[in-house]
Amino acid sequence: MPAMVSIFNDVIGPVMRGASSSHCAAALRIGRLARDLMGGDITDILIEFDTNGALPNTHESQGSDMGLFGGLLGWDAADERLPNSPEALKRAGTNVTVKYIDCHDPHPNTYRLTLTNAREQHTMIAISTGGGMIEVLNIDGIGVSLDGGSRVEFNGHLLNPVLPVLSQPDATLPFRSCADLIKVDAGREIPLWKWAVDYEKARGALTDDQVLAMMVDIVRILRRSIAQGIAGTTYADRVLGHQSGQFAEKMKSGGLLNGGALNRAVLYVTALMEVKSSMGVIVAAPTAGACAALPASVIAMAEELGRSEEDMARAMLAAGAIGLFIAGPWTFAAEVGGCQAEGGSAAAMAAAALVTLGGGNLTQATSAASMALQSMLGLICDPVAARVEVPCLGKNVIAASNALSCANMALAGFDQVIPFDEVVDAARRVADAMPREHRCTALGGLATTPTAIKLSAELAARLKGLAVVR
Repeated sequence: MPAMVSIFNDVIGPVMRGASSSHCAAALRIGRLARDLMGGDITDILIEFDTNGALPNTHESQGSDMGLFGGLLGWDAADERLPNSPEALKRAGTNVTVKYIDCHDPHPNTYRLTLTNAREQHTMIAISTGGGMIEVLNIDGIGVSLDGGSRVEFNGHLLNPVLPVLSQPDATLPFRSCADLIKVDAGREIPLWKWAVDYEKARGALTDDQVLAMMVDIVRILRRSIAQGIAGTTYADRVLGHQSGQFAEKMKSGGLLNGGALNRAVLYVTALMEVKSSMGVIVAAPTAGACAALPASVIAMAEELGRSEEDMARAMLAAGAIGLFIAGPWTFAAEVGGCQAEGGSAAAMAAAALVTLGGGNLTQATSAASMALQSMLGLICDPVAARVEVPCLGKNVIAASNALSCANMALAGFDQVIPFDEVVDAARRVADAMPREHRCTALGGLATTPTAIKLSAELAARLKGLAVVR
């Protein structure tokens, strides 16, 4: 990471629209920085993707184009105009050329941009590192390391921050790993959410009240999105239709097996995934592809227990602390780590959050996270028709179910056996052994079944020559 990880910058957030945070939100942040580099004046842009990376097969279907073009226009990641950004950029007078080149970029989500106007030309190389996080690696042939968390001047142009929490270069963090935290806690069993507040205060120069208020705002956004999903959503470029409404009806009429709070969580998972797929507002928690498991689990369980939005926010902060221990040494990007990096991370974070709601202590929260991630090692990412819906919905449901089980196991005193940091390192090593086809390229697994291939062709035919319903 080019800067210290932040819960709000890198783990729970951004607030966004689109199918994928690695594609939509990250590309938008890259586009915003590229726009500043050109002083807002771009007549031509050449976008180059490595043929060996993940983007040639997914930049259109998963929203990289939508996000990048919105960023070049100066829009926010939750702007309602984003689905129309390609047309808007064209109307703004910018000519776009996309090329696939064989350049052997080390990172699968690499953007090579050449930007031109009547006065000047600049180049930028940037990567999407997962969950909306980015790093600019090179500007005009000069190596840099920028994450968008601070104001930077380059060649007479001011590149403004694109992250909600600004970087504090002199910050002293209370911990950086789960092992660090356990050592600092020294057996006091201070709740994980309180340690998360301390961390974010130090990282962002914020107060206790500001940290909690920021997370309460996110909880409220999520609750609105859940209600929107259950009410019904539509979008043409979509594999699955509206299903959460019928699940809600079955719950109400007693037509489902008794799953207790888990049934409510499944409903909320489905609703959030449907909002994501209809370009509604969601929160990457930690990613758009795994946006539903954590918030659905927390909100559903908190409602079942009669808890407040502040209690939900505290649980989400505990989840954020677990996410720090993943984003720092590893990644949330399925293009790097497979779905174990997305769904597995979401399960670990949700497990710790549910322990927090259950009144558990620090040891129990980190143990639950460890057990949840352990059980999802090796999970591949194989999006059908290159859309983040199938099997993504099911994997979010699995993550939520796993989280609840591991939370209760930890509250009952089950032994995690493997400490959390070691599980993250094991996941990283598993990812290194994964073939490219199983890391969000839509080139393996379910994405290559006969039904998936047929569905992909049907979607392309449906959308060809038609305006997408938005």
